[in-house]
Amino acid sequence: MCGRFTLRTSLADLRQLFLPQDDPNVFSAAVDSVLNRPRYNIAPTQSVAVIRQLDGNSPEFAAMRWGFIPSWAEDVAIGARMINARSETIDQKRSFQNAFQNQRCLIPADGYFEWQKVGSAKQPYYLHQPDHTPFAMAGLWERNTKASDDASPIASFTVITTAANSVTGKVHDRMPVILDQKDFQAWLDPNFHDTSSLKKHLTAAADDFFEITAVSRRVNHVGNDDSGCIEPVAPQPQSPKTTQATLFD
Repeated sequence: MCGRFTLRTSLADLRQLFLPQDDPNVFSAAVDSVLNRPRYNIAPTQSVAVIRQLDGNSPEFAAMRWGFIPSWAEDVAIGARMINARSETIDQKRSFQNAFQNQRCLIPADGYFEWQKVGSAKQPYYLHQPDHTPFAMAGLWERNTKASDDASPIASFTVITTAANSVTGKVHDRMPVILDQKDFQAWLDPNFHDTSSLKKHLTAAADDFFEITAVSRRVNHVGNDDSGCIEPVAPQPQSPKTTQATLFD
C-alpha cells in the first residue's frame, strides 16, 4: 500500500479557510516546521499538519505522523499498514472505534496522487480541484505512548476513504472522503458522538470536484518534493489489461 498528497497552499490561506478565529501569533514550532514550505510529495510516516479539537478547546493545527498507530500498539511499524480507514467499516474496526467516537480530524490538502499500471510501468495521476484550492480530507487521530522508546506520546492519523465517484473511478475505485466546510464543526467536536449521523457524510465528492492530470514519475520517489512532482505529462497509452495500483484503499 502506498499514498501521497500535496499541500502547497500558503499558511495564511489555510488559516482563513480552516481556522479564521485562530491567533496567527500562536503556533507551535512543531506545526510551523511542516507548514513553512510547499509540500509536493507527502508520504506515509512523514509529519503532517492536521486539524483537531481537544475537549474544552478550539480547533487547532497539530503536527502528526501519517499512519495510524493504535493506543495499544507497541511498534510504530503498524502505522505503515494503517494510512487509510475504510468509511464502510470505520465503526466496526477495533483500531478505529474509539477515534471515530472521540478523535476525528481534518487533513488539509490541495491534491493527491493515484497510480495506474501501464505495461510494466506505473503512470501517476494528480487529482486536484480545477482551481487548485485546498480541501479537507476526513481523518482520525490517535495518541500512543507504548511504541516510543521513551514513552513520549506519538500523535498519528489515518485518512478515511470511500468508493470513488465516476471521475476518480477512472484511475482507482477508492478515494479520500472530502468534508464540506459546513460539516467541520460537528466532525471535529470530541463531544459529538452521533456517529450514525457522521457516517452519512462519508461519501464521495461530486463528480466535478476533481480534475485528473497525468504527471511525471518523479513523484514515485519519496525523496523528490518539488514542483516537478505535479508537472503535467502526456499519459502513457493504456492496454486492455491495465490494472490499478493501490493508494487510498
